[in-house]
Amino acid sequence: MQWGDKAYYSLNYYLRKKFGCKVFKISLNGGFSCPNRDGSISREGCIFCSNKGSGDFAGNRNMSIKDQFESIKQMMSRKWKSGKYIAYFQAYTNTYAPVMVLKEKYDEAVNQNGVVALAIATRPDCLGREVLDLLQKFNKKIYTWVELGLQTSNDHTAEVINRGYKLKTFEKAVVSLRKIGVDVVVHIIMGLPGENKADMMNTVKYISHQNIQGIKIHLLHLMKNTPLVRLYNDGKLKFMTEDEYIDMVCWTLCNIPPNVVIHRLTGDAPRDLLIGPKWSLKKWEILNEIDRRMKEKKIYQGIYF
Repeated sequence: MQWGDKAYYSLNYYLRKKFGCKVFKISLNGGFSCPNRDGSISREGCIFCSNKGSGDFAGNRNMSIKDQFESIKQMMSRKWKSGKYIAYFQAYTNTYAPVMVLKEKYDEAVNQNGVVALAIATRPDCLGREVLDLLQKFNKKIYTWVELGLQTSNDHTAEVINRGYKLKTFEKAVVSLRKIGVDVVVHIIMGLPGENKADMMNTVKYISHQNIQGIKIHLLHLMKNTPLVRLYNDGKLKFMTEDEYIDMVCWTLCNIPPNVVIHRLTGDAPRDLLIGPKWSLKKWEILNEIDRRMKEKKIYQGIYF
């Protein structure tokens, strides 16, 4: 099977088919907090999460949504001269505020010229009835998806990383979002502390049988000023090698349904904050090697699902 020139169903391919042109993400900071940081659940957050709530490349929270959007759009126009846009609320928990505040922020984003989709990163325990009703309304007027940070299907690892919710909470959130017609994109992380290859495979098998429409595969990054540094200093964190990670990504792609859109195969970390693994900075080399290996082995997404 082929999706354009890839052996997997890439987000770029999906968006071009859906909208007929190149579509870019504009990563926004809505100025929200997180129950895993404000004391509702915890004050440390997930142990890998940066001080910017995994929104290190999002806009400036001190600027309006409109000004963030325009600033990032102008920067991206230097590389791509034309296209449409996804308003992506990335930093912290983007359904964790009064519904009227959420509506105001989302409205400001989707009303920017050229926006064809709304993407919202959040936690599965921050999707109350009023929030779901709001998402349903937005999905009726613009394509909307919600991103959930599962990271692992292993509840023990979830405790180690201070995720703050059980697997059943994730499952309930997926069911609730699909009932209102909103697509679900799930985040998983390879190389979490204490996890071996079998643990990572179990997470992949688990999400492969959930009603999800997209996946983001991340490598665990160790960044300065995160709680994860303590585990690293205590010798309780071992980095995956580049070869191990690439093999794991290829295995993952082969074992998930062919209709699930691949939003990401490796993540970014700010160079000045990254402690390791340093090889992760070679993003395009990693992506090209994934393509090469899949072509060489004549494998493709879903072949073993």
